[in-house]
Amino acid sequence: MSSVPTVGGPAAVDGTRPSAKRRRRGVPGGGGPSADGVPGGVKSGGGASRGAGWPFVVPFLVFFVLFLVVPLGFGLWMSLTDSSLTGNGDSTFAGLDNYTEAFTDGEVWQSLGNTAWFTLLSSVPLVLFALVMALLVHTGLPGQWIWRLSFFAPYLLPVAVVTQVWGMLYQPELGLFNTMLKAVGIDGIGWVVEEKYAMWSVALLTLWWTVGFNFLLYLAALQSVPDHLYEAAALDGAGAWRRLWSITLPQLRRTTGLIAVLQVLASLKVFDQIYLLTKGGPAGSTRPILEYIYDTGFTNYRLGYASAVSYVFFAIVLILSLAQLGLFSRRED
Repeated sequence: MSSVPTVGGPAAVDGTRPSAKRRRRGVPGGGGPSADGVPGGVKSGGGASRGAGWPFVVPFLVFFVLFLVVPLGFGLWMSLTDSSLTGNGDSTFAGLDNYTEAFTDGEVWQSLGNTAWFTLLSSVPLVLFALVMALLVHTGLPGQWIWRLSFFAPYLLPVAVVTQVWGMLYQPELGLFNTMLKAVGIDGIGWVVEEKYAMWSVALLTLWWTVGFNFLLYLAALQSVPDHLYEAAALDGAGAWRRLWSITLPQLRRTTGLIAVLQVLASLKVFDQIYLLTKGGPAGSTRPILEYIYDTGFTNYRLGYASAVSYVFFAIVLILSLAQLGLFSRRED
């Protein structure tokens, strides 16, 4: 009696499945690649499957080109012309004259210096205070929800509200801060009207307003630290400070690097709170580079020169960002 041919080949006559080796060699009925290299002997859909993601990518590419690439290219071209907001001198090619003027303009360097000073005053406290606040909450203070709310809530306020409130606090005669100083026998301070205090006042406002975001990042990172590390350290007799320096801070290294990069970039782009609180005064002591670009382009109507200054600032920010990323990457290695 002749045997009945089966799909699985001779090995399927006795009811057994093809061996793993036969399946790996692409034997029909197995799960291995067939002659065209596709698993299971099923032919690939070719270009149809490879192009299936384009409908999802095209909308992003359209917005990316229209709202980023095109403005960047147009701004670069404008920086090489004598474009004016009034329309005089439009499309007049000036070459590198605007860039030459920018590097020799004393007000550009003063504004860059103010921006760097503000970045130093604000970035370091915003990293350190956020870390301390996150550690305090993470240790299990009573009423954690109220602490988290109070630390993060100021970050949700609009800049106009923040500057309005702090402007009243800084008011020389009736402000709360000077009232408290006078109550203990100290003369009032011109918080935003004296050059030596103005930038410190803006940095203090910024610290209160934006530290909640960094606090939230640190708190999330602390909650992701494995508990078994602390348990092992406790069994070895490590105290709270030893666990902090040997476990917590090393585990937060990546988060600290991220926060430092984001904070420096945010501080370099400062504009809103300074413009609303001090208008860049007194005597230009708090005017950042972005406010100078704004004044040059929309007050003095020199769009071409303002574009050139903005691209100089963009190059500086790019160099600093790459340097920071390289520094923190090297430390992680």
